[in-house]
Amino acid sequence: MPALLPLGLKPGADALPEQNLSWHLRTHVWWGGLVDAADLARRFGLGQAARLSDGPVARGRQGLVWRLDTADGSWAVKVPFHRSSEDEVRLATAFQEAAYALGVPTPRVRRTTEGRVFATLEGRQVRAYEWVDLRAPDARLDPDRVGAVVAAIHRASAAGPGRLDPWYREPIGADRWDHLVQQLREAGAPFAGQLADLRDELVALESWIEPPEILQTCHRDLWADNVLPTADGGVCVIDWENSGPADPNQELGCVLFEFARTDSGRVRALTGAYREAGGPATVNRRGHFSMLIAQLGHITEIAATDWLKPNPRSPERADSAAWIGEVLEEPHTRELLETILAAADGGATPH
Repeated sequence: MPALLPLGLKPGADALPEQNLSWHLRTHVWWGGLVDAADLARRFGLGQAARLSDGPVARGRQGLVWRLDTADGSWAVKVPFHRSSEDEVRLATAFQEAAYALGVPTPRVRRTTEGRVFATLEGRQVRAYEWVDLRAPDARLDPDRVGAVVAAIHRASAAGPGRLDPWYREPIGADRWDHLVQQLREAGAPFAGQLADLRDELVALESWIEPPEILQTCHRDLWADNVLPTADGGVCVIDWENSGPADPNQELGCVLFEFARTDSGRVRALTGAYREAGGPATVNRRGHFSMLIAQLGHITEIAATDWLKPNPRSPERADSAAWIGEVLEEPHTRELLETILAAADGGATPH
């Protein structure tokens, strides 16, 4: 049976075995020993008889997660690695709150008693959510559930959210891919050959990228480690920090790749459930994979760069190698995306 995982955890490689805490985690774990759990609970209005976990119970790429238990319940306390202003998290937090209010299964955000997202305790920003017991990620989640949840998220969105970030729309480009492969080969990266073999495919895929048709606030991170099964048999969507403007058609393309891949039956089931639940998006041409191609291109690039120069996001080369392996071991080829497109569009000719 998989371990129960708290809100905010990037499961699997990001778990926290005490004997293998990397240096960037060790710089943060002292925090809990200095914090008064009662003061923490008071700042967020979480109840009496507060007890904070002895150490972080999980981590994501953006921060550590601690568990706080009080007389009123259990809470996930997230300690980000990097500071953010209230304005920087305002829209993403409001989007999660709006989705929660409309019934999207996501942990409730707990603001401070002053209505702020963050409190600062012992020099660290913290934010709080209700605690949810989560299972390990599963890309074979019931496609009906996934489709309905994504439709609910898209219905919660508001139009006119701002400009689209290059991460979700810009190609890497042939020259950059060539330079990266050369750097990795010279440094002896174990995956350099795999990336070299995939180079032509990645460049060809980037010719599919097109501008978004419409922009609305989207989650923008609906991978299997953020759409998780819960201990009670449900589904929970976590990690809304990257929410922002995107084309919902293109986000649906990402979801179909992540949760269906080569299984055309799952593509049809997820798409059908999405439409049945009132989802506004559709995937009916190659350009609707633009967000997927851009995101996975940037993820591949940054994971490779992290391997060349480890940093707090990927402190060990094994971390970045595992990260890039997620793309290289099961790549988003044109052939695979054409298969998804045919099933999603009822066999129509792609254009």
